[in-house]
Amino acid sequence: MKRIVWMGIGVAIGVIAFRKVTEAKATIGPDGLNRAVGRLADGLFDFADAVRSGMHEREEDLRSALGIQSADINTSPARR
Repeated sequence: MKRIVWMGIGVAIGVIAFRKVTEAKATIGPDGLNRAVGRLADGLFDFADAVRSGMHEREEDLRSALGIQSADINTSPARR
């Protein structure tokens, strides 16, 4: 009975180790690196979009609080 229990534990540890090694191989290769860089870039773009939208909301709040009319950013003259 003890041998069956220990054999079951050994098989479970072997399966877990095999899965971890296979997962590590997938993340180390070029495809895994491409996926990781893609996820990082997507996260940065999402963060930048969130910052931009928050900036525009805050600008509108400040303009309304100061009584300044909102000007279209695309038609305003360029700053030098």
